[in-house]
Amino acid sequence: MTELTIRPATADDCQLILDFITELAIYEKAEHEVQSSTDDLLKTLFGKAATAHCVICENASDPVGFAVYFFNYSTWQGKNGLYLEDLYVSPQYRGCGAGKALLKYLARLAVTHNCGRFEWSVLDWNQPAIDFYESIGAKPKSEWIGYRLDGKALNNFAAE
Repeated sequence: MTELTIRPATADDCQLILDFITELAIYEKAEHEVQSSTDDLLKTLFGKAATAHCVICENASDPVGFAVYFFNYSTWQGKNGLYLEDLYVSPQYRGCGAGKALLKYLARLAVTHNCGRFEWSVLDWNQPAIDFYESIGAKPKSEWIGYRLDGKALNNFAAE
């Protein structure tokens, strides 16, 4: 029997969160891109200026997954939105409802905060995740292309 609970992460969870981030990066074939440290997470998730939040999913008090999210804003709706940055469930717990429980928790949070949207991105090759998201009624955004400035390109552009 699955006893899933979702709880807000605390500063004491920084190593656990980093472990989940690393597991996710390995799954996405990008482990070499993880630069976060527990000190970074302490500051950016739990510090005074933190704008991102994290929740932990547990099965009978064993941590099985996590989600990191933040609130954004839609000028067209005149409302905040909730953006899911990362959602991850450890492989041995997939299929027990943890991913769905995390998404429902965040959907309810979005509704409670009167958000107009709940959005996230998925890698185009991650068919199991795509199938799961579509099974709950989520639709892909095909009309928008994501762009990113980071690293040297970000610093160079900012310095111009």
